[in-house]
Amino acid sequence: MNFKRYILIALILSTPVNFPQFLQAEDWPQWLGTQRDGVWREDGLLETLPKEGLKALWRVPVGGGYSGPSVQNGKVYISDRMLEKGVTNPSNPFSKSNSMGTERLLCLNETTGKTEWELAWPSVYQISYPCGPRATPLADGDRVFALGAMGDLVCVNVGSGKAIWQRNLPKEFSATIPIWGFAAHPMRYKDSYICLVGGKGSVVVAFDRQTGKELWKSQSLENPANEIGYCPPVVFDIGGMKQLIIWHTEALLALDPDTGVKLWSVPFKLKANLAIATPRQIGNRILVSSFYNGSMVVEAGHSQNSMQPKLLWKGEGRSERPDQTKSLNSIMSNPWVDNGTIYGVCSYGELRGLEFDNGKRLWADLRATSSVGKVPPQPEERWANAFIIPLTDPKWKGKYLLFNEKGDMIQARLTPKGYEELGRVKVIEPTGTSGMGNRAIVWSHPALANRAILLRNDKELVRYDFSDNR
Repeated sequence: MNFKRYILIALILSTPVNFPQFLQAEDWPQWLGTQRDGVWREDGLLETLPKEGLKALWRVPVGGGYSGPSVQNGKVYISDRMLEKGVTNPSNPFSKSNSMGTERLLCLNETTGKTEWELAWPSVYQISYPCGPRATPLADGDRVFALGAMGDLVCVNVGSGKAIWQRNLPKEFSATIPIWGFAAHPMRYKDSYICLVGGKGSVVVAFDRQTGKELWKSQSLENPANEIGYCPPVVFDIGGMKQLIIWHTEALLALDPDTGVKLWSVPFKLKANLAIATPRQIGNRILVSSFYNGSMVVEAGHSQNSMQPKLLWKGEGRSERPDQTKSLNSIMSNPWVDNGTIYGVCSYGELRGLEFDNGKRLWADLRATSSVGKVPPQPEERWANAFIIPLTDPKWKGKYLLFNEKGDMIQARLTPKGYEELGRVKVIEPTGTSGMGNRAIVWSHPALANRAILLRNDKELVRYDFSDNR
């Protein structure tokens, strides 16, 4: 018997070992991440924002666009637009462009930023704010799905970069192109891709994932002159029932995601077709918020025997002006609800806290959308924006990341009592045009994946390390 060997084994087994802590990493394959809610579900992140700024892992040039990046299986996908030689966008972004350019879908290596392939298609823009594509690419296993601003729908093989199938929504469905282009980020449900399209009987269309064949289409607008809006579809589990939630410019409604059959609807006719922010679910209640019309909370129907929805409250106000709004008038920032409190950015840049049960305002603060973060003085700016990002890392309990249109990343504590700024660093230059004087903006939501932040403006895409380097 080899006693030395047994003694060695015993010593090894009895010696304390500090095994590395299991850390959860996650991709960001679509608009607002894996669960389409904007939550960063990773640990091992920085606890505070370093005063010297974040470490850039790489930077690569890109063209114009409002679409965010997506990340899956070591690849980064981003869409952009390159103008033809000698072509420029109008100085006034409200002017409808009629400019020739090329939309592109780019695939980059997540580690190096090196371009692995690009797919391009010609696109003559006839929309306001003609910078580039709006919808974030949907990375879906062996394929990636892109929607251009003029309604070009493309399904691409992630290995080759070749198109598997393509559809043109305006031509095939006689759909009106929204004044700011097609922007409702498509989603996958089972073996289908679901998109807001427009046209008679085809406000919502489900396409077969493999072939692009239409599986079902549903709904028409009461007023054909209205547009579909810009709000992405989302599926909520309400009372054990899967419901496809659609917020278009005339109503909030739910469809059966397998068939497109309408389950319930609540009228909500919007000024200027501004259905943009992603709906939020809290139990069987749903919150939506619009720039001119304010917010609404609906209790959803949730069983075959009780599909009648209930309007719980709707915001009141004389206009979108801050002193004439009572609840929340979002433009593009998605509200967040935590423990009975709504946090959201209002019409002129006020970050507000409100009671979820009734919309009563608790506080308002302009620092999050400002470039200086100090009060007073603090100017109001129409459409001023900051994206609110909740995190699950225990070190961030009670704290949020906010990415504002000035290119600042902010760490803040949001509570029913107010806004407390804890740190701020510059992460990207605002290169876009707001249309409000000379104010430069960046209106693209970041991707938050594998302990890194990916951000784009109209000139570059940058990846920052956000790990705690343990």
